[in-house]
Amino acid sequence: MAYRPREGSFGPPLRVWMPALIYLGAALTVSSVVALARQAPSQSWLFLELVERDAQRSVGASLAAALLLVSAVSVTLRTAMRGVRVYGDGVELRDVVLFGWPRLKRYQWAQIDRIVLDQPHHIALDLWDGTRAFLPRVRDRAALSRALEKVGYLRAIPVRGGLGLDDFPDELGQG
Repeated sequence: MAYRPREGSFGPPLRVWMPALIYLGAALTVSSVVALARQAPSQSWLFLELVERDAQRSVGASLAAALLLVSAVSVTLRTAMRGVRVYGDGVELRDVVLFGWPRLKRYQWAQIDRIVLDQPHHIALDLWDGTRAFLPRVRDRAALSRALEKVGYLRAIPVRGGLGLDDFPDELGQG
């Protein structure tokens, strides 16, 4: 029976998270200000602008804040879905391309001819059809490299680069 690694997910780096987190923080701030305006005294500027004048607007402040918050949460969730997943049957690449369109690619272990770990910024998979698939950047590149190198060793997939077999923990046969 062939080796089946434990499932592991490797999320995007912090620089990918920053725009989504800033957007979520701004949406939470706007929503808090709108909620605070409803509780403010009736003669305050905040109450007058955001509660009383809402009747004259086509979209009220509460609806705009709610839409902004839903949008920010969806952007944060979409960012959380990026990365690389190593599972029993292969590798799954999850990324977002042009205009937020998601991209999901799965490669079975049998499709992978070589795992390339010696490139400075990317991890690559040489595939059986002669193409090369670059994995998206992840937060913990070293852990992903170790996981792929371990799978490569135990499934007889050649690995270029990496730590070498001496640095593997003793649990190689478990997994």
